[in-house]
Amino acid sequence: MAASPSRLSGIFTPNIVPLDTHGDIHEAELRRYVDWLIEKGVHGLYPNGSTGEFLRFTVEERRRIIAIIADQTRGRVPILAGAAEANVKETLKACEAYHEMGCRAVAIVSPFYYKLSPSAVYAYFKEIGDNTPIDVTLYNIPMFASPIDVPTVRRLAEECPRVVAIKDSSGDLPHMMRMISAVRPVRPDFSFMTGWDAALMPMLLIGCDGGTNATSGVVPEITRRLYDLTLLGRIDEARDLQYRLLTLFDAMIQNCEFPEGFRAALALRGFKPGSGRQPQSPSQKLEVEILRKELQCLLSAEGFVNEPVGGCPAGQTSANPDDVARIVAGVVEELRRLGLAT
Repeated sequence: MAASPSRLSGIFTPNIVPLDTHGDIHEAELRRYVDWLIEKGVHGLYPNGSTGEFLRFTVEERRRIIAIIADQTRGRVPILAGAAEANVKETLKACEAYHEMGCRAVAIVSPFYYKLSPSAVYAYFKEIGDNTPIDVTLYNIPMFASPIDVPTVRRLAEECPRVVAIKDSSGDLPHMMRMISAVRPVRPDFSFMTGWDAALMPMLLIGCDGGTNATSGVVPEITRRLYDLTLLGRIDEARDLQYRLLTLFDAMIQNCEFPEGFRAALALRGFKPGSGRQPQSPSQKLEVEILRKELQCLLSAEGFVNEPVGGCPAGQTSANPDDVARIVAGVVEELRRLGLAT
C-alpha cells in the first residue's frame, strides 16, 4: 500500500471532548470548539489522544467523536485520528473506520499495560503497517506505554510505506535528533511531530515538522504564532513566546490531574467542557478551583480574559525556579520508578 504524498506538518490540536451534565459527549459544543480552533489557525486536529481521554470512552463513542469532528471540519484541515485500541484486530478496525470518514492519518500508541521488548513493539506496528488502509503515525509516550526506540522507528519507516510519521511525547531532544538522523536519509517524506509543548521551539529548530500540542486547544493563537516565528527564524520573539507558553503549560499539566487543568483553562476561554469522566476526590476538586484563578491570571496577562476578582498577585505570570526544579525532580523520579532513566 502506497503512502499518501502530503506530509504531516504544523500544529495539530489534541482536542478536549466537551461533556454535558450527564457525562455524555456534548456534540453542539464539540462542533463549536472545532470551528473555533480552525478559525484560530491550527493546521490540523488530533482527536482521541491523551488530552481527549480516549481510554475513558467506549469504542462506539470514539468512533462518534471522529465522525462529529470529520463532519464539522468538512475537509478544512486534516484530521489525525487516535486509533489505539487494545489489540491489533480492533486497531485495524479503527483504521478502516477512520479511513472511511476521510481522516488524513491515524496515530497509534505502542501497546500499553504489558511492557514489551523492542522486537515485540516492531512486530505490533509491522502487522498494522502492512494491513492498514490509512497512513499511520507512531505515537511514542514512554511514561504510559512501551517505548519505541530509534532502530524500531527506522526499520518500520524502511519496511512500511504506510508508516509515515512519529509523534514523540517524551520531550527528549537528543532522542528526537537521533530519530531524525536515522530516518530522514531513508525516508525523506517521514514526519516528526513533538507532543511536548515545553520544547516546541527547540524541537522545530532541530528539524521537527510540527507538534501535537495540548496548549493549542486552549491558546491556539500562541502555539500557532510560536510555530510561525520559529520557522521564520525570528528566534528572539519565538524564545520569548516559548517561555510564556511554558509557564501556562506547566500550570495546566502539573497542578492537578491531567487533563483537568486544560479543561479548566478551556472554560475560561468561553467554552463548556464539563468535567472529565474520571471521578475526583474533594481535594482534587479543590486543586482545580485553586488552579482556575492562577490560569485566569496567566490568560489575562496574554489578553484573553479579564483578571479574576481581586486581581492577580505581582509576579503571577513568572515561572518560579523552585517550582521548575521540583517539577524536573518529580519527572526524573517517575522515570526512574518506571525504569526509563538511571
